[in-house]
Amino acid sequence: MASGEDIRVRFGKRIRQLRQAKELSQEALAFECELDRTYISGIERGRRNVSLRNIEILARTLGVNLPELFEEV
Repeated sequence: MASGEDIRVRFGKRIRQLRQAKELSQEALAFECELDRTYISGIERGRRNVSLRNIEILARTLGVNLPELFEEV
């Protein structure tokens, strides 16, 4: 990934990559995280500045630890 790319965009791409690897839809991931589907969409498009709490929830739901979540970000 390009290092000049906004961190929110890079993080969103990583979330999408992990979500798709688990064969989850945005809706299914949102349900598991108890977040709104449009929030997940916003994260994946790099439009959201995600809170630490939600980062932890996403990592847990996607079955990765925090360092793994930020690989390639």
